Amino acid sequence: MIPNRILLIINRHSRSGQTDLAAAQAKLRQAGFTVEMVFPGSKRSITELIHDYRHNCDRIIIGGGDGTLNAAAEALLASNLPLGILPLGTANDLARTLGIPLDPIAACEVISEGKLHWIDLGCVNGHYFFNVAHIGFGVTLAHQLSAEIKKRWGILGYARSAFAALRDRSSFRAEMLTNGRKHKTRCSQITVGNGRHFGGGLAVAHDARIDDHTLHVWSLEPLHLWELIALAPALLRGRHLEHRRVWHRRVQSIEIHTRKPMPVNADGEPVTHTPAKFHLLPSALAVYVPTNYETAAAPYSESTGS
Repeated sequence: MIPNRILLIINRHSRSGQTDLAAAQAKLRQAGFTVEMVFPGSKRSITELIHDYRHNCDRIIIGGGDGTLNAAAEALLASNLPLGILPLGTANDLARTLGIPLDPIAACEVISEGKLHWIDLGCVNGHYFFNVAHIGFGVTLAHQLSAEIKKRWGILGYARSAFAALRDRSSFRAEMLTNGRKHKTRCSQITVGNGRHFGGGLAVAHDARIDDHTLHVWSLEPLHLWELIALAPALLRGRHLEHRRVWHRRVQSIEIHTRKPMPVNADGEPVTHTPAKFHLLPSALAVYVPTNYETAAAPYSESTGS
């Protein structure tokens, strides 16, 4: 590895991927870094770039949104290099979770300050994710949320697409196996959360963290439209888990089966189908965080979970 050499990967197709980053690069160079900036042509090429450069740099910065970071997760894990985040996407939920500023220059200051923190990763059927994985309504919403809508509406596109997705509130039967126990349910949505935020600022749970060695799993029974709308404020605070129609567990692993194969999205991207086996990789990746980022309390223990 070459000391103080950064591989800066910019996804030009992300919402703010065309931003002029000259000032951000200057901030890094002022801090003593050599910067190699590259522009992948596809999500696959992100993996190839990290693989090709991993011996020629000592840290990697990803400029893009949550989907871009998701595409890089496997290669980042294999590289064993620290990650810097330049939030250039629409929701930037991972950046929100870690308190990383959305301004590129300020985000580069975080990297220059050099505080590293180890975060967990979720995994479903061999596919890694930072924030959440969805089955059901969350997948329908992601289909509605096109790249064009993201570009035009920004973060408001999530609300716009959610209203469109509400037309299809179909339910499904699922069986979840965890800690030797089986839970059968009819629901419209299953979420497995590793981080704190998803969907442009919604909260997985009021106390969810990306470094607490915990997956939050919750399912939502079918609700009337007015009930879903009434639930929205609770989702912003992570208090939806208190609703009588929500089932919630904290786990390190879980299996989810459905009668027919159903698509599974991770960090907004389609990755696999049910049956889905989830597990947690604790302290899997080192990420640059603000100096005032507070580390987690004692890791969660399944024996005391809800």
